[in-house]
Parts: sequence; structure tokens; C-alpha cells
Amino acid sequence: SQYSAVDTNPLSVYIMQPIWNKIIKIVPLWIAPNLLTFSGFVLILFNYFLISFYDWDYTASGTSPGLVPNWVWLFSAFSTFCAYALDSIDGKHARRTQSSTPLGELFDHGLDSWATSIFVLSFFSVCSRDNGKTGVSVYTMYIYLSIVLFNFMCSHWEKYNTGVLFLPWGYDISQVVLIAAYLLTGTVGVEVWQKPLLFGYYITDVLVILLIGFSLFLSFPQTLYNIHRAHLKKTLKNDSLYEGLLPLVSPLLLFVLLTVWVVLSPSNILAKQPRLFLWMVGVAFSNVICKVIICQMSSTRPELFHWFLFPLALVVYAAVSGLLGCMEEAVLGAFTALVTAAHVHYGVCVGRQLSEHLNIYIFSLKKRVQE
Repeated sequence: SQYSAVDTNPLSVYIMQPIWNKIIKIVPLWIAPNLLTFSGFVLILFNYFLISFYDWDYTASGTSPGLVPNWVWLFSAFSTFCAYALDSIDGKHARRTQSSTPLGELFDHGLDSWATSIFVLSFFSVCSRDNGKTGVSVYTMYIYLSIVLFNFMCSHWEKYNTGVLFLPWGYDISQVVLIAAYLLTGTVGVEVWQKPLLFGYYITDVLVILLIGFSLFLSFPQTLYNIHRAHLKKTLKNDSLYEGLLPLVSPLLLFVLLTVWVVLSPSNILAKQPRLFLWMVGVAFSNVICKVIICQMSSTRPELFHWFLFPLALVVYAAVSGLLGCMEEAVLGAFTALVTAAHVHYGVCVGRQLSEHLNIYIFSLKKRVQE
């Protein structure tokens, strides 16, 4: 199916797009668009691991503010901007080099579905965990991440039903806010997040309120409105309600299972291993959403239950019932490794199959020689 996206965000249309149109002119024509997409993703990953190295348990900013050096925050601002730029110009570059393919679209959205959680997880290091005075609780982090992923899912669920990707306004705004937050932290220090801003509210509170407000009152209603409009125009891809709602089943079940684990964990797993747990949430979600993106691109039906749900249900049952006992953290570690390896393997396999099918290379504009 032909890729179509609609962007109505004034920030994007009037400010960012003119910047991207200037940057794109520097990119040599021999560079493959997927290379731009992938470089941006690698930068985000590298930045995430760099912050994790200094702040594994999300306490650095709260208890020992100087623990993460200022250059790390400035590097975060730089890498976030570069990734944002690369993600914004890869499509333009593909059109410029006449190399737009379904593989490129999948590569872009697939990596975005993973990067979304990594952006959020890196940012949590700025806010730090609740230490009684400042910071956010690990439960707030979990809810915050879930809302961001829910927003991401909505725009692809909408495309599954309408055939058009309406780019969520939140994306450009969140990237600009992230870059500004990192710059602020790098120049002023993390202390800025620990002083009340207005009426006893902290900047982090304001951001959480903004995020929830954006999601519930802007993104989600917009999604429903776009689907409703397509229904009236009779341009919906799926006739039945069941078909239309099918892609939501697995992500919602995933969220239910994870929440059961968070709430009923005997050892309070989220407080013990927030970084591992939230990383696992992001990876599992990304894999579920990639399946939806593939179905939406190939006009096939998604399966009702994603395979991750079965091992996850077993692990959650074993943990919550107390069967795992003191092994809960070790099992979380093993499960996280399994999910991550499975997701990477899945991405590599899909990429190879598509590149063979379309007779192209993933990271090069050279044509494959027909066997």
C-alpha cells in the first residue's frame, strides 16, 4: 500500500520542516535512507546506556546531584536533537533519492516504536526517583511510560483503520521539550528539577500533567475523530467493529499483565529493578506494535494473542503467586534478556526477508544482482 502521512502540527510545519529542508541538502545522495534512520536509533541507544552507567537505579539526580556529569546531559541534548533530525529527514531523503520502499517505512516506524520508550526511560534520570522530598515514584514512571506508548499505539491503530498516518502533535512537542530539558539540566544542574516552580508544583509535575492532558484530551479524541470521519466517508479499511478493534487486544492484554505484576509483586519488583522492568515493558510493547504495523502495511489480520503474552502470563503468575520467591529479580532479568533477544532477532529476520523480496539492500542504494 502507498504510504501516506498527514502532519498538521504548527510547530512541525512552520518551524521544524524548514530546518529539516536545509539539513537534508548536506546529506550525500549515495547514503541510504535506512542508514539515517538506524544512526539516529543507535545514538538514542548509546545515550541511554551512557546515562544508565551513571544512574542505574534512577536515584542519582535526587540523592547525589553531581553524580551524572553535566557533559552527559549536554550529550543527551545533542544526541536527542540528532536522532530527531535523522528521523525527520529519512523520508525526505528517500524521496530525494527515489528509494522509498515498504522496508524503509517499516524500518522507520519499527525503530520509532522502540525508541519511544528509550526516550522516556532516559528522561527519568533527570527527574530521579522519589526520595521523600523530590522526584517521581517508580509507579508514576510506569504510568507515564504506558501513556506515551498508548499514544504511539493509537496513531498506528488509526492507520490500520484509515490507511493514513496522522502524525501525533505530541511527537514534535515532546522532542523539543526533551532537548530543552537536557540543555537546562546540563547548564544549570539537576537541582533545577528539585525546586518548586509554581504554587508548590515541580517542573516534573507540570510535565506529567501536560502529558496526560495531551493524551486524553488531544491525541486520543483526535484518533477517534479521524476514524469516525473515515467511517462517514466510507473509507475505513475494516468493515466490522471486531476487525477494527483486533489490533488493540494484544497491547491491552500486555498492559494488564504487566500492571498485575507491578501491583501484586511480593518483592515489589518495580521498586527493586525499575530500569530492567521498564526496559522490558518498552521492548515487549515495541514487538507487539511492530506486528500491527506489518499487518497494517500488508493489509493482513493481526493475530488475536501475541506470543509474548503466553510466557509473560506464566512469569507473572509464578511471581505473583509467590512461586518464584527470592528468584523474582533473576527471573525478570532472564525474561528481559529473552524478550530483547527475540525482538532483535525478529527485526533482523523481517529486514532480511523484505530486502530479499524487494530486491534491495537495507543499508545501501546499490541494487541487488538477480540470482
